[in-house]
Amino acid sequence: GDEEDPLSRGYVCPKAVALRDTWEDPNRLRAPLVRNGGGWRECSWDEAIETAAAGIHEVQRHHGKDAVAVYAGNPSVHNLPALLANPPFIRMLGTKVRFSASSADQFPRMLASYLVYGGQFSIPVADVDHTDYFLIIGANPVVSNGSLMTAPGMRRRLRAIRDRGGKVVVVDPRRSETAQVASEHVFLRPGTDALFLLSMLEALFAGGLVDSGAAAQQATGIEELRAVALEFPAERVAPVTGVEAATVRRLAREFTGAPTAACYARIGTCVQPYGTLVNALVDAVNVLAGRLDRRGGMMFTTPASGGVPPGHYGRWRSRVRGIPEFGGEIPVATMIEEMTTPGPGQVRGLVTMAGNPVLSTPNGRRLDEALSGLDFMVSVDPALNETTRHARVILPPRHSLENDQFSLVFQRLSVRNTAKFCPPVFQPEPDELSEWEILGRLATALAALRQA
Repeated sequence: GDEEDPLSRGYVCPKAVALRDTWEDPNRLRAPLVRNGGGWRECSWDEAIETAAAGIHEVQRHHGKDAVAVYAGNPSVHNLPALLANPPFIRMLGTKVRFSASSADQFPRMLASYLVYGGQFSIPVADVDHTDYFLIIGANPVVSNGSLMTAPGMRRRLRAIRDRGGKVVVVDPRRSETAQVASEHVFLRPGTDALFLLSMLEALFAGGLVDSGAAAQQATGIEELRAVALEFPAERVAPVTGVEAATVRRLAREFTGAPTAACYARIGTCVQPYGTLVNALVDAVNVLAGRLDRRGGMMFTTPASGGVPPGHYGRWRSRVRGIPEFGGEIPVATMIEEMTTPGPGQVRGLVTMAGNPVLSTPNGRRLDEALSGLDFMVSVDPALNETTRHARVILPPRHSLENDQFSLVFQRLSVRNTAKFCPPVFQPEPDELSEWEILGRLATALAALRQA
């Protein structure tokens, strides 16, 4: 790696190393595929686009625009052409039935940000390089390098906290790789994070540890929160959480007594019934302790790409269970029921973009069965996998190493305000298309059919 890079400092992510494997993979699709009876055949881009547009149009013409759903996988946010092309294509498609990998593991954090700060991407990031006390709840940044916190070389950064006399505390049911290098590991019973955090808040209020000046400047409703928190003293919740009351009160004193401190939570707090509440309580701990938007605490980034819309919540609800949309999406856990429950608005077609939800989302076997019953499916994906095998057409984009790259998402979550443009490593073959070219041609063909 580049040791002079201000963000990576020479660290190379395993995903970057694995790019070579995907580049050299002999099974990577380099030409469109259309289903041919029980098998597949390669075809021209013109035929593939025409077939895909006709299939989408036929489903929407007979059953309405919402009868075709969209699923976007995680690689979409790692690839500039996909990130720029997906939103306008989805708007042109006209469906409101949208799913993505985000709802599987991070919507609670985003919804908490929307409710607490007014924007779904207003996610504070730990100033890990300047903090003296790092409280980590339900996260394993040594492995993830800071999910929703871009921090390459996290093991080295955590070691630096301890080397400068600071402390790293992990609260987690599992002795993770991060817990193994932490100063202290506090075991917590799975799913009791909300009670643990409420007891932390009670310790702050009851112990006179609240930074009332900072809290008053940043928040309203403090007295209401106090009334709730005082109902959950550490002694009351300890039998449920498994964390001794003395430990909770000590952590509260340490967190507020350190020169700087940050409380960071991640995926373990999102994949549980009370994920949104837990993440809002994490925000409350940082606010009440005077650790929000301060050096060494939890800070908001100032990315080069500028601001994003705040998002919205509850403008409409899912057809089957009535679950409110968030940011224009409904949880991917509802995908199966939207496909298999008869009635107006039933999903009968699907467009997938760089994702394999049969493997990565809940109830994969049932989703596999549901996909087999669709009227039509098209996948923008470089692989024939457990999900795309159900498609009628597969449109493979060129490899990310053949595209310009500029991180619009991860610099918003970075522990350093940096901007870096990367030109293509390899030049694409003449007949290979990027996502914006594929989706642009598909949108044009679909528009022509609608006007015919």
